[in-house]
Amino acid sequence: MWAPIPEIFPNLDWGIIGNVRWYGLLFAFAFIIGQQIMAYIFKVENKPSRDIETLTIYIVVGTIIGARLGHVFFYEPMRFLANPVEIFMIQKGGLASHGAAVGIIASIFVYSNYYIKIGFPKPSFIFRRKRREGQSFLWVIDRIVIVVALGGCFIRMGNFLNSEIIGKPSNSTMAVFFARDVIDRFELDQNIEDVEIRKKAAATADIPNPVLIMLKFKNNDYKEDQIRSYLERNIKRVLTHYEDVNIHINEPDEEPLNYSLTTNPDGSFTAAISTYAITRHATQVYEALTSLLLAFLLFWIWTWKKEETPYGQLFGLFLIVLFGLRFFHEVFKENQVEFENTIPMNMGQWLSIPLVLIGFYVFIRSLKKGSPKMTN
Repeated sequence: MWAPIPEIFPNLDWGIIGNVRWYGLLFAFAFIIGQQIMAYIFKVENKPSRDIETLTIYIVVGTIIGARLGHVFFYEPMRFLANPVEIFMIQKGGLASHGAAVGIIASIFVYSNYYIKIGFPKPSFIFRRKRREGQSFLWVIDRIVIVVALGGCFIRMGNFLNSEIIGKPSNSTMAVFFARDVIDRFELDQNIEDVEIRKKAAATADIPNPVLIMLKFKNNDYKEDQIRSYLERNIKRVLTHYEDVNIHINEPDEEPLNYSLTTNPDGSFTAAISTYAITRHATQVYEALTSLLLAFLLFWIWTWKKEETPYGQLFGLFLIVLFGLRFFHEVFKENQVEFENTIPMNMGQWLSIPLVLIGFYVFIRSLKKGSPKMTN
């Protein structure tokens, strides 16, 4: 079956503002929107609006530290033990949502139970136990999970637009072609000026996802036979032996490169290479949509009950639904690190199990205790 390849996706660039990537932009956007939602909740429940900024800082710090350390300890501990400095190089990637969950829980616990003040420009540090009136740990976390679920939607869409955390191959009508790595690889070639990937009409229904890779060569006075030799030797090797390319392109290794060559008005050449795309599950979109629906569900429950929401109910429901579905979504994902290929379930599934169990415990406990008014 022919799997549709979105026209926009192969040509979508990494950044939209200088070197800012979609993931980073949507990550920041999630916190901005989340802050506005929490401001509304605080206003409705008559909590001090001045605490919103403080809570946001705690959540941002807890999310980043937890997500980074989660990746370090759960996925690549030996790599970072060999070079601990890389732990701080977040720009190289490596954030784990399970670690972020732990970081958020820890940051909210500190926010609700401790007072922290860091002096600047005169150095000082104050840390003492002080409960935040009317904002217990469970009260805060029940409300913060609403914006965390919404933030998960934004972050997963950032992963999608950056071609990160890709799904397994699929020829279903919902599958997509992640062309970003292919384009990036060819853009590293100093002989190539421009790269474009286009859908190609299938001759029959049995042809799997044909595409055209358009390579415009720089006008360096190369002759046609030199360009052809370069295509048949170097470009063929890139398509068949470079891992970041051949996980997205299914170029037959034993067949000659299928291409046509045209001469441009400036004397340069453009090659149109006929090959086949590997379409994959858009697992990032699956997670984004379920996170969005979860955010709406949690917000609806809070709107219905507000201050009468049983402590822990929204938090427990969040853990059950988000990480229960995460366990299911992992079935359609490619493993992120090599060692996951040797274990019966990947790391994302193993880490989801305890969080789902904790969710059931907290949720059932909240049902037994009932509304905060009933327990007072």
